[in-house]
Amino acid sequence: MPLLIDNISMRFDLPNGSSIQALKDVSLTLNDGELLSVLGPSGCGKTTLLNILAGFLAPTDGQVVLNGETVTGPAPERGMVFQKGALFEWMNVRHNVDFGPRMKGMAKKQRDEITDHLLDIVGLQDFKEKAVYELSGGMQQRVALARCLANEPDVILMDEPLGALDALTREKMQGLVLKLWKETGKTVILITHSVEEALLLGERLLVMAPRPGRIHKEYQLPFADSAVNADLREVKREKGFSETRDEILNMIWEMEEEIMGRAEAAQ
Repeated sequence: MPLLIDNISMRFDLPNGSSIQALKDVSLTLNDGELLSVLGPSGCGKTTLLNILAGFLAPTDGQVVLNGETVTGPAPERGMVFQKGALFEWMNVRHNVDFGPRMKGMAKKQRDEITDHLLDIVGLQDFKEKAVYELSGGMQQRVALARCLANEPDVILMDEPLGALDALTREKMQGLVLKLWKETGKTVILITHSVEEALLLGERLLVMAPRPGRIHKEYQLPFADSAVNADLREVKREKGFSETRDEILNMIWEMEEEIMGRAEAAQ
């Protein structure tokens, strides 16, 4: 069933009596298996929206509906992958990945089958007995993806999951995200500050406008589908890719200049 974001608004009340309107009247329907990327200038409410979808925050107005049920808190059908893996450092790779199934009381044989399958997919089968602190940043994010998938979520929420990686590792992880999206059929929502990454990984792309955060423009893009079985660098060199990238960069730059102008006027 689709994920419905129904007229979401979020206001943060401050101790001095003032308030910040982080989101205003955000509505969106996301169908099963869609890959959505979200970007915009700082302060546009990207992470706030993701935290509402995860159930970490309750919106001031509106609702999120998944599988016909209103989201009222965190739940296994919505998996989260953070900018840093948020892994259990006292556990090895295997135990990190099978944590969710263990908490559900799943039998060991079934847990092991799921864990081995996912570690094969993310290329870490040979590292399953390693402690997570022995792994590189990119490998830790692979563990985080596998751990998320082990819970069999309907929706995967990703908050800047590749932002802390070096350029080469980030490109490899972009390819892995596309592979997992196609192979699992999961609905994926990805927050990123990189316009290029949003274009490459977003079957749909939202550009958010700042304060109050709202949807400024939506794109339907061909690049995620074409990049699944192609060289990512070749896709990035396509004329349509570079033209859309420049259009969005200019859009966000204008928003940033407007924000700076407001700040200067308020001084």
